[in-house]
Amino acid sequence: MPSVSQLLLLLLMSGCSLMSSSNWPSSSCPAPPKPEKIEQQCPAPQVVERVVTKLLPAKLPPMATTAGKMHLPIIGAVEWARVGEPKILFETRIDTGADTTSIHAENIQLIEKDGRRYVRFMLVDAQTGERYEQELRLRRRVLIKQNGGPHDRRYVVRMWVTLGDTRSRIDVNLTDRTGFEYPLLIGRNFLTDSLIVDVSRHHTLDK
Repeated sequence: MPSVSQLLLLLLMSGCSLMSSSNWPSSSCPAPPKPEKIEQQCPAPQVVERVVTKLLPAKLPPMATTAGKMHLPIIGAVEWARVGEPKILFETRIDTGADTTSIHAENIQLIEKDGRRYVRFMLVDAQTGERYEQELRLRRRVLIKQNGGPHDRRYVVRMWVTLGDTRSRIDVNLTDRTGFEYPLLIGRNFLTDSLIVDVSRHHTLDK
């Protein structure tokens, strides 16, 4: 006759066989669903404000018109000047290295009146081409030494010369300046204590 323990073991084994395997929970969890792929499109860029950077040169400070303790006017290396009576216009080279002023003259003649010597000559206006006869007292004769050429003996007369607001009666030697760019050369006998020359400037004075 079977014992109680044996009966319990048989009952337990029969109960396990009656249970379907589907009733037992699965040891592995189902895989989570894959997320759907969402394509994102960025909107086209919109121009809200367009900034253009442009570099401009700095403005130069105004150039001085006077200089030195005497506040002398400043002129350029080339200016317009008026000479004689009537005032004849010439484009002028300002030369601080020249002692005296020189001007282009034509038909230069030495004449004598009442025992006094005069010089008769022609000046030509640079703009109109008109010719003006001049007759002035002879001051002296000068010998000009030229580099690589013969010495030039010239007559000197006294004439009114005007540069801007500066007007002075100075000695001017007469010569043929056909081969030079400017018919009038103003030297130190006009510039001293009257004007300062800035060679970087040109035509700073009104005609």
